[in-house]
Amino acid sequence: MASLQYLLFTSFLLFFVAPGLAQQSFRPRPWWFQSLKTPPHFNTSPFLTKGHHLFLCGSAQCSLAGANECGDCFDGPRPRCNNNTCVVEPGNTFTNTAGPGEVAQDVVSLQSTNGRNPGRVVTVPRFLFACAPTSLLQGLANGVVGMAGFGRHRIGLPSQFSAAFSFRRKFSICLSSANGVIFFGDGPYVFLPGVDALESLTFTPLFINPISTAPSFPLGEPSAEYFIGVKSIKVNEKPVSLNTTLLSINSEGVGGTKISIVNPYTTLEASIFKAVTEAFINKAAARNITRVAGVAPFEVCFSSRNIVGTRLGAAVPSIDLVLQNENTFWRIFGANSMVKVSREVTCLGFVNGGSNPQTSIVIGGYQLEDTFLQFDLATSRLGFSSTLLGRQTTCANFNFTSNA
Repeated sequence: MASLQYLLFTSFLLFFVAPGLAQQSFRPRPWWFQSLKTPPHFNTSPFLTKGHHLFLCGSAQCSLAGANECGDCFDGPRPRCNNNTCVVEPGNTFTNTAGPGEVAQDVVSLQSTNGRNPGRVVTVPRFLFACAPTSLLQGLANGVVGMAGFGRHRIGLPSQFSAAFSFRRKFSICLSSANGVIFFGDGPYVFLPGVDALESLTFTPLFINPISTAPSFPLGEPSAEYFIGVKSIKVNEKPVSLNTTLLSINSEGVGGTKISIVNPYTTLEASIFKAVTEAFINKAAARNITRVAGVAPFEVCFSSRNIVGTRLGAAVPSIDLVLQNENTFWRIFGANSMVKVSREVTCLGFVNGGSNPQTSIVIGGYQLEDTFLQFDLATSRLGFSSTLLGRQTTCANFNFTSNA
């Protein structure tokens, strides 16, 4: 998995939602990525493809990309190295490394949808990206050819696609252990059997960390990642005693809560982890759920014997991330909190992040599965559902193929 600042080019399908497909002037609303004509991957060859362009230093495109460096090839031009072309620093958020990448432009094709069924393919003819060294593929899964930027950058996908199709900077993500889907633009977002995820959303503000959390960044650049304002945590609806100063972002960019699927599981600062897990263990014991030895990377595990399965996953104490007020909270049920590591053992899927992490709470990919998230960059607002399992659907249940 990857950060929401970046997503891997793998099996995700990204949709435009497009009302009025029969209108003379077609302007899609949400859509998916179905294909990339010449994808913005970490190219080795060919040197240039049809429709592929590089830009001279000082050009408008370089300025838009925030490119402050100018590339020169002392041994003459060659693949990924051209004279007087502008260079940025794309990063691999898994390995926390970065490298020089030329700013390039190409054509990208995407699948539109009316929010229920796939529609026509639409094209962005001038799509900007960074053509980075193949060394940045290290640490990524087999078959991955690049990372797509979903952060707040001016050449991030939300910004480029909203400019190309004249809709608000808004995208939604729904992860699954099977197929996932990402929408750009407004809803509806209808999953089989006719469940509109938009109707399930609760909203909370998005915050900007004043200090970048990227592997490489210019001095003074804010983070492109997505932070929310967790004020407290409850286990089984009972407050957990925490050092609440850790929940705020300080002047050095330390603290707070972000959403980042670079982390496969939610990571908590050490004292928060201790407080939450102790409360969880006590509440689980009251249900005759017996603790057993931990299984890496999990410290808190239980015998599966007395854990009952339900539609919402394992019947265990709920965990609430309380947001701007007591009535606004992100409830995590057993489907997103418990990981079955063997037939006999089930673990709490939260990881100890140590005593001095940059971010106190990082909500990881497992906790996001079958949860619908809408990122509205124009209004700095996050919409989130609880698990879609409660509405008898999953993120894999979008109609990916049929036009009926």
